[in-house]
Amino acid sequence: MKKATVLLSMCAASALTFAPHLVFAKTAAPAQPAYVELRPADFQKEVDGKQVGLYTIKNKKGMVVNITNYGARVEQILVPDRHGKLGDVAQGYETIDQVMAGQGSMGAFIGRYANRIGNGTFTLDGTEYKLAINDLSTPPAAPRQNTLHGGKKGSRFVVFDAKQLSDNAVQMSILFKDGEEGFPGDLPVRVIYSVTDSNELVISYDAVAANKKTVANFTGHTFFNLSGNIGSTIEDHILTVPAEKVLEASPSLVPNGKLRDVADSPMDFRKPKALGRDIKADYDLLKAGNGYDNHYVLSMKQPTELAFNARIRDPKSGRVLEVWSTEPGIQVYSGNFLEGKIPRDLGKGSIVMPFRSAFCLEPSRFPDSVNQPGFPSTEIKPGEWYSGKIVYKFSTDKATAASK
Repeated sequence: MKKATVLLSMCAASALTFAPHLVFAKTAAPAQPAYVELRPADFQKEVDGKQVGLYTIKNKKGMVVNITNYGARVEQILVPDRHGKLGDVAQGYETIDQVMAGQGSMGAFIGRYANRIGNGTFTLDGTEYKLAINDLSTPPAAPRQNTLHGGKKGSRFVVFDAKQLSDNAVQMSILFKDGEEGFPGDLPVRVIYSVTDSNELVISYDAVAANKKTVANFTGHTFFNLSGNIGSTIEDHILTVPAEKVLEASPSLVPNGKLRDVADSPMDFRKPKALGRDIKADYDLLKAGNGYDNHYVLSMKQPTELAFNARIRDPKSGRVLEVWSTEPGIQVYSGNFLEGKIPRDLGKGSIVMPFRSAFCLEPSRFPDSVNQPGFPSTEIKPGEWYSGKIVYKFSTDKATAASK
């Protein structure tokens, strides 16, 4: 428990003061800015008595990632296209005020429990826990009264303690307290964002059940658009997910405990397929989320090593994103709740982010595992650790005659 005590103390400590700076790769000046250069001053604000800032990590090849410790959110990722031109492939905002008025999950690190818990309740060792309900709907939509992404605040709307570790790494930490949002036990969490010289954004996270048995489920929730234009459609992006099964879910988007074969259905991405090809199909799992908002089964065990989760390519820019993780499943989300509303969907450069202008690939343990005994467990015993890693690896394909 010595390690647990150290992490608990670290998370409970006040935020460290840090003066961030931005370094961008030099490129030929285009007629229009290829991306917005975020200013640290625009992210300086005190929220709930803690200091918010902007933190920059970068590699030697020009890749830059900007993160705010408000929700440990990724606000910007700069990577080159097939011609070497840097572009921004992450939806986000220019100021902390815009972040706070924006999409609730955009860019955030998600905890204490990613995705949905049906009806906001679960039982652990004979004790029923009633959680904060924040996933609601009104007619004519299917009725929903679930806990989503940890509750009304979760980790999305809190300020993490932040520490710059190096030019290419930053650490964010938080303490979930016993009873917070209805969950049992103190749960200190440490997240490290880093970039490698292979153009990888790595999210490493660990947590420990400090004093009670509890449950946990984590993921990253970056909204990607590989084109470099955060207001354009992602329906032409080509996706591959090596999963033979997807979780069945009710119209309220909560799993029912069953696995469904993807074969001969719009859910099949085992071979590369455009996100938009089957997205309007008359199919129950697509109707529920008005597009893809589904959890794919990669393993029914808790893997301990990195495994390939997904690959997605933008044919126009040539950018390619591979996702690797230590998690057993991955949520595929096609930006169905982006609506072009202002101020919520007004992004960097005053670009409106409309319907299906981003996708999310969210590796995690299965949603509602706390109520599904057949799913890989999300329980953590006192003194036990939950450790995981997500790798977003960027590259480019080769230019073709059609794309030149």
